[in-house]
Amino acid sequence: MTPRTTRKLLLSTAALLLAAAGCRPQEGETVRIGVAIPAATTGGRSVQRGVELAVEEFNAAGRLRGRTVELDVRDDGGSPGQAIVVAAALRDDPRVVAVVGHVNSSATLAAAGVYNDPRNGLLEISPTASSPQVSGAGPWTFRVSPTDLAYGPAIARWLAGEGNRRAAVLYLNDEYGRHLAQSFAASFEEGRGAVVALDPFLPGTLEDEEALSAYLTRSMRRGMDALVIAGTAEDARWIVPAARRAGHGGPIVGADGLLGIEGFGAGVDGTYLSAAFFADSPSEEARRFVQAYAERWGELPNADGALAYDAARVVLRALVEGGLSRRAVRDYVSGIGTTHPAFPGVTGEIRFDENGDAADKAVAVGVVRDGRVTQVGS
Repeated sequence: MTPRTTRKLLLSTAALLLAAAGCRPQEGETVRIGVAIPAATTGGRSVQRGVELAVEEFNAAGRLRGRTVELDVRDDGGSPGQAIVVAAALRDDPRVVAVVGHVNSSATLAAAGVYNDPRNGLLEISPTASSPQVSGAGPWTFRVSPTDLAYGPAIARWLAGEGNRRAAVLYLNDEYGRHLAQSFAASFEEGRGAVVALDPFLPGTLEDEEALSAYLTRSMRRGMDALVIAGTAEDARWIVPAARRAGHGGPIVGADGLLGIEGFGAGVDGTYLSAAFFADSPSEEARRFVQAYAERWGELPNADGALAYDAARVVLRALVEGGLSRRAVRDYVSGIGTTHPAFPGVTGEIRFDENGDAADKAVAVGVVRDGRVTQVGS
């Protein structure tokens, strides 16, 4: 064997040993957690703030025997392509022991292919990805959000309970919008409601009010008494005022994608949304969190911030109870609710099933009034 061949073999063996060790931080190093968000969106900002609050509280409590936790925040732009780039950079940094993110479903799914590297896995725990396809994306992928299979039926049950029998759906033509629209329509029709229109749209096309009004006018002619938006707050800021100007006086409702819509002014008042958390949640743990978040950031948290806070605290609990290596963190998280106690989150108790989903998470309904969202049902 030549010296060059021997050197290559030694380097290769060292790399495999590093992977096998789970990329554990060395003595005296800070412990690094990645955060992957679409930084320009209201959801991305809320997620970052929720994670930062959790880590600040954790470091202040000194839970890691002198070590501190630091964040590596990366902007994936909500794009699957950029999410892959961000995921690869975080995976290849041995100082990173886990990632809170990504935020939207398509980015989470794209990144899962990177994090679930069989030789160098890295825990990905999404606060907010709700697509059913995230279930079982890989042994290193988890989420704390309910799925669209919970949000869609929750909207359907609430509308039916309020006496609405004919609904039209406008959905963002991506992973999130399609699954939410489908789960709502199936549940609404099962409850003997009628879906009178099911129309897709693309990002950036809603400022053309003439085209948008054509959809709305047709749905109204078909007798819609409720409008469902399977999209984001940025989409709804255009749809809601256009629907009111077109003469629709019935409820307009969406799911967790509408979080942050209350910041778009009086034109969106009266919009309903379903989410895993609202700031007027009655639990003691939630009230403590709301107060701490408001003091830190000068605003009330929405569900994105609360879910991110819970996701970060799940990882932090794993560091304390499980260990500092990537494998130890992942193994502890996978056992939460089975071999380890359920986690008492501000969004409700968290336990993970075999698909990495938070089982049995509750969904509530809230309404936008004067720049705030108030819970009205569950």
